[in-house]
Amino acid sequence: MILSRTGPVSARRRAVAGLAALTVTGGLLTTLGGAAPAVAGPGDVVVAENFDSGTLPAGWRAVDGEWKVVDGRLVGTSTSGNRKITFGRHLEHFRFSATVRFEQVNEATRWTALGLDVPASGATPWWIATMRSGSTAANGLEFAQLTPAGSWNVTNTTAAPYPAGTGRDLKVSIEVHGNQARWFLDGRQLMRTSSLQRSTDGGQALVVNGATVSFDDVTVTELAPNGLLRPEGAPLTVIAHRGASAAAPENTLVAQEVARRAGSDWVENDVQPSRDGVPFVLHDGTVDRTTDGSGAIRNLTSAQLKALDAGSWFAPHFAGARLPTLAEQLADLRTRGGNLLLEIKGAHTYDEVARIVEVIRSERMTGRVFVQSFDVPTLRHTRALAPELPLGLLRSTLDADPVALAKELGLAAYNPSDAALTTRPSVVADLHAAGVAVMVWTVDSATAWQRLEGYGVDGIITNRPAELAGWNAAQLQGGVGRPTVTVASPADGARLDRAQRPVLGVVTGNAGTVTVTLDGAPATPGQVLDLSGLTAGEHTIRVEATGPAGRTTVTSTFTVVADRVGLGYLVLASGAEPGASHAMLNLVTNGQYRQLAAYAQRHAGKQVPAPAAAVIAADATALAAQG
Repeated sequence: MILSRTGPVSARRRAVAGLAALTVTGGLLTTLGGAAPAVAGPGDVVVAENFDSGTLPAGWRAVDGEWKVVDGRLVGTSTSGNRKITFGRHLEHFRFSATVRFEQVNEATRWTALGLDVPASGATPWWIATMRSGSTAANGLEFAQLTPAGSWNVTNTTAAPYPAGTGRDLKVSIEVHGNQARWFLDGRQLMRTSSLQRSTDGGQALVVNGATVSFDDVTVTELAPNGLLRPEGAPLTVIAHRGASAAAPENTLVAQEVARRAGSDWVENDVQPSRDGVPFVLHDGTVDRTTDGSGAIRNLTSAQLKALDAGSWFAPHFAGARLPTLAEQLADLRTRGGNLLLEIKGAHTYDEVARIVEVIRSERMTGRVFVQSFDVPTLRHTRALAPELPLGLLRSTLDADPVALAKELGLAAYNPSDAALTTRPSVVADLHAAGVAVMVWTVDSATAWQRLEGYGVDGIITNRPAELAGWNAAQLQGGVGRPTVTVASPADGARLDRAQRPVLGVVTGNAGTVTVTLDGAPATPGQVLDLSGLTAGEHTIRVEATGPAGRTTVTSTFTVVADRVGLGYLVLASGAEPGASHAMLNLVTNGQYRQLAAYAQRHAGKQVPAPAAAVIAADATALAAQG
């Protein structure tokens, strides 16, 4: 995590969720069973049951199997087959949590599940998040659909880091945003899917199969629509840059397929119009680099573009790959799975953006497309035409006030380059506090991923999605390791003059308690260091991080140098009387450092504040000694 004045990012993110919940208007929620609609909003707890009443809660429907309340827990029993109890409302964005305990199982392959989209009657199709008692098996955790034909469509599987077994309480939580869902076990995300197929009326359910399972503290909470914000315990979102462009020809369907199989959460691609107005997936303004053709894309017709070979340039066995239209790309994602981070490349007219929106809607993909651009007018056009599409602003340098700009444009995400974010990592916490996600481009090294994880960013756009997905898995499955600490700013060994105002940046991981000192005095990560009050010479930052797996201590040093520019800054910032300030600046300009030192000492506490006078005199003496 990266620390700021207000504490760890993890703590701030919990507060952000509440803040976002208060600032988004709730929608109309349809209850199950034909009851009257009820209004709820993000942050509202729709279901909260601890079963202390001793009876089944009102509105809960035991569709099949034996369901009863025993000793303050709901107990479901299935000797064979699927047995379920339904409840709740249809929600597009929600968190479904429960404390789950296997009491008895027929065999380790038997399971229980949280139903994510289940009709009140229990009729198929329905979607569930499953956990086997033998949860460390390769399919110990699953996202799956029971189809109307009675067959299982298992879209995602993974192994839990420890067995559920019997007699053990486990905290299960599933966070759902439309077709996407995250699977959490005891606060750690272990799996994610983008393959849910949502109904218009399905609610929640609990399901048991070949087991007796007890449940407690069942909670369903509506969430704000911005599923781009990374929940507590979740890994970095993996965004495949131009598809898996390190392994396949960029911006092609084959690169998209490789990205999908690599475990990407999103595929990032670029769109531009052909001469006849058809949106095509291409990054460059010309086809020269990535095809066997030449010329500007806007000067070529769709027929000419479709005739080009977009694969041979990358490797011979990709010969024949074609430039996809946006419609073809979206159809592939809809039928085979995946979500699209779509960059509208460069400036587009209102009508050109309208054509892109038309394609997204005609392919029924508005719930699975996130639009970004460097061009602010293009984002304004998109918002006017399709307010349902989330927007991201790409930036090569940070704006003076990213939060204000995000609010003005209605952004779901602010997406800077890695280099830009590193200049001011504290902006991540500021954007999160405003409910805005941060997706960073384009980052391909594990060292940088670790640093960005520490900053608290939500996602990373990378040419190497398989490697990032694997890195995420290693972080999650490896458990909590020894605390990691990096002093990001000032950099170790940095030489700084008085006019610089570095932010104290400390990045930690696996840490619960972090103590920071500067030259032995308490310091606050995120604070701006005022170098005008420090002596010239070397200064030491010491960070001690303590976590479940031990303690790590790191020291970093920087040097404040005495130079002419810094000395001039000291005079200007000293608070001296105007006449004294003018006289001292003349001495700096003329290089009369000994005279300046004597002047500052003579007027200390009179025309020049004593603390400032002492530093000015010391730096002037040091410069005089240098000749």
